[in-house]
Amino acid sequence: MSAVSVLGATFQNPVLLAAGTAGFGREVQDVIDLEALGGVITKAVTPEPRQGHAPPRVAEFAGGMLNAVGLANPGLATVARDHLPWAATRLRRARVIVNVAGAVVEDYARVVTELSEAPGITAFEINASCPNTSAGGLEFGAEPRSLAELVRRCRRATTRPLVVKLSPVLPDIAAMADVAKAEGADAVSVVNTIPGTLDGRLGNGIGGVSGPALLPIGVLATRRVVARTALPVIGVGGIRTASDARAYLAAGAALVAVGTAALADPRVPERIARELSHG
Repeated sequence: MSAVSVLGATFQNPVLLAAGTAGFGREVQDVIDLEALGGVITKAVTPEPRQGHAPPRVAEFAGGMLNAVGLANPGLATVARDHLPWAATRLRRARVIVNVAGAVVEDYARVVTELSEAPGITAFEINASCPNTSAGGLEFGAEPRSLAELVRRCRRATTRPLVVKLSPVLPDIAAMADVAKAEGADAVSVVNTIPGTLDGRLGNGIGGVSGPALLPIGVLATRRVVARTALPVIGVGGIRTASDARAYLAAGAALVAVGTAALADPRVPERIARELSHG
C-alpha cells in the first residue's frame, strides 16, 4: 500500500501505534522499528503530571484486556522539554500525533496552546472520552454542547490539525463526529475503549476494554462516521492482523492504529505495515 496523504502530511503507510500503548515512542524504540510505521500517537498529555490509578492496572480476558492506567503521564512541561524534542530528532519518517486529555476544557486548551509550536508534531488527538469535572463527570464527547465547546476551544488554540477521538458507547457516534466537524475537527479517531469491569482484577475497579472484541465495533463506527461526515478516520480497536487493518480501510479509514496487539507482540505493527505494502 502506498503512502497516505492526510492531516496536511504524508504518512509513509497507514499504520500507527495507538495512544497509550507506546509511551512517547522512545519507551519502545528498542523493541519496535518506529521508522517502519506511518506514525506514533503519544500517550495522553495533561497539564500536570499524573500518577494514574492504583495497581493492578491491566487484566487480560478471553476477548482482550481491561486497562485502568488513569492517564498516567509526566505532564506538559516534561513532555515539551524531553519527549517531543526526542521524537523530533529521532523520528524522520514516522509522524507524531500528540494525544491530549484533561479534566476541564481549559486543560485541553492549555496543552494544545503550549505544544502548538513544538517541532515534529503532525496533529493533536483530542481524547473526548475523559470525564468533564465541570459537568458532573459526564464525558466530554457524550453530549453535543460539551463536545462542541471542547473542539471549539482547541481549534482556537492551534492551526495544527485536530483529530477527535470518540467513545464507541455513544448512542450516535456519527452524529457526534458531525458536531466535531462543525467546530473545526480535521479528522476523527474511532473507537476508544469500552468501560468494563472484572471484580477484583483492577485496582481502580473499572477499566477500558480493548483488544479483539472491539474490531467489529470499530469497523462499523468507521463506516458510519465516513458516510455521515466524509472526514478522514483513524480506525482503531482490535487490530491484530493485516486483514483486520484492511477491514477498517475498506470501511473508509484513512489510517489505522494498533494498540493492544503490540503490547502482546511488538512485531505486530511492523508486520501489518509490511503486509499492507505488499498488497
